[in-house]
Amino acid sequence: MRYLRALLYYVLLVVIVVPYWVLVMCVALLPRIPRWKIIAGWPRMAAWLAIPVLGIHYEVRGRENIPADPVVILSKHSSAWETLAYSGIFPPHVYVMKRELMWLPFLGWGLALFSPIFINRADRKNALRRTVEIGKQRMAQGFCIMVYPEGTRIAVGTRARYKLGGAHIAVQTGARVLPVAHNAGLLWPRNSFLKRPGKVTVVIGEPIDSAGHTPEQLMRKVEDWIEGQVEILVRAERSDAD
Repeated sequence: MRYLRALLYYVLLVVIVVPYWVLVMCVALLPRIPRWKIIAGWPRMAAWLAIPVLGIHYEVRGRENIPADPVVILSKHSSAWETLAYSGIFPPHVYVMKRELMWLPFLGWGLALFSPIFINRADRKNALRRTVEIGKQRMAQGFCIMVYPEGTRIAVGTRARYKLGGAHIAVQTGARVLPVAHNAGLLWPRNSFLKRPGKVTVVIGEPIDSAGHTPEQLMRKVEDWIEGQVEILVRAERSDAD
């Protein structure tokens, strides 16, 4: 049954993506924020479809902590689920992405219209400079900056080194950071076709002022909070399963 539900889910996504891509191309000349809101309809739709088809629903704790002004959102990354659902949880935001994605036919064109920050990961020094430079522009345009500090999806129960790019943006722009934890990887594991029905819990922490912090100090504070919350969520989920 789980296999059939997953298969149906991906078939529906493929059916939807073609006409939606045409819509995306049609709104290419709109201003950035209105264009983002239209393009973000597809990941919001994908997250919504996961509820009836996959049985994956979600709860958001701390939604009141999302400020009105642009912030740097620093989130745990253990699943593809959050890349879809966040479009319906957070205000307009942009991602830092490797530039190779921009070269992909169709997908790359759509991503470029989402106003991301494309960087060359092989050139780390200039990548950081460009991230901060374009990040300032995007925040001035009204976007939050979404960063997964671990850089890639990490299996639940494991940790990776938190990279400092997001903290550098916050410190050099004076923006606050918003830490986010979740347990999506328990239901929608990375690189897994099969999904498990249940409830994803997203926890949004209080904004942290970047003033008076070095990037290292700021990221250490964020990492301690995120990993502590993830541990609580995972422990609670496994306790309920028992």
